[in-house]
Amino acid sequence: MVMAQSLFIALKAGDPACQIDVLAPAWTFPLLDRMPEVTRSITMPLTHGQFGLTDRIRLGRQLRSEAYTRAIVLPNSWKSALVPFFANIPVRTGYIGECRWGLLNDARRLDKQKLTMTVQRFVALALPKNAAQPPAYPIPSIPIDPERQAAVSEAFQIQTGGNILALCPGAEYGPAKRWPSGHFAELARKKIAEGWQVWLFGSEKDRAVTGEINQKTGGLCVDFAGRTQLDQALDLLSLATAVVSNDSGLMHLAAALDKPLIAVYGSSDPGFTPPLHAKARVISLQLDCAPCFKRVCPLYPEGHPEHARCLSGIGPERILALLAG
Repeated sequence: MVMAQSLFIALKAGDPACQIDVLAPAWTFPLLDRMPEVTRSITMPLTHGQFGLTDRIRLGRQLRSEAYTRAIVLPNSWKSALVPFFANIPVRTGYIGECRWGLLNDARRLDKQKLTMTVQRFVALALPKNAAQPPAYPIPSIPIDPERQAAVSEAFQIQTGGNILALCPGAEYGPAKRWPSGHFAELARKKIAEGWQVWLFGSEKDRAVTGEINQKTGGLCVDFAGRTQLDQALDLLSLATAVVSNDSGLMHLAAALDKPLIAVYGSSDPGFTPPLHAKARVISLQLDCAPCFKRVCPLYPEGHPEHARCLSGIGPERILALLAG
């Protein structure tokens, strides 16, 4: 969704009067609410992987009264193109994907050699078919609201004076994208010794790893994992002095919030989905076996000294040096 904001900005640049409504899961609405380009958020009632043909047809027919003139379909699945089709939207743009001829009438062929980044692929859909590729892309930007910062500080009873390091040790995709918890803990200990606060971020699923990091630091971190809604996580991240994150959604949020960011990459490709901000520093060992795009290390089992060395080989001292610089 953060990368989709680049598309929204490009659409507004081409037609400042255009109205952009976004069909998306309801949990993303707090983020969409912060994007000034978006007029309205519409709930997609189906979760990822659900087909729900009847529900998609019903939703499409409900949207006919909105008289939309164009739909841009970002997912490449066949089912994702059904709602715009049944909404009778006259121009339906997207990549061919799963043989979506007919469902899309402005179908584009994706040239992966020219459009090497996800954000480029999104922004290209705002432009005519014959536009030069790759396109320039606007940088996502989430405005920071001091009133929201004050409210979230009061809600969690936190002190915001001094330096704050935000650590984001989770990654929904799998362990091959997660810098070792011991490395995070060592980094936290060093910054706490320097007088920094260290805040841990993540979802309910990340509570085990954030709890492990906090335990290794003697409970001196503030652990927000599983305790925040998306809007609260945004406001708390906006208070951070610096952020260290795996390749994750929180990484993209930190970049969009204009935070000094260090992004650690293992099995994924920093050239495909990098943090979109000039202040972001990407750390990757660029091993011959990477990026493998696997959820777990395919070469060595856990416990082997070479297991996930694309991540374990990045020592905390490298991150500390970047934070100091």
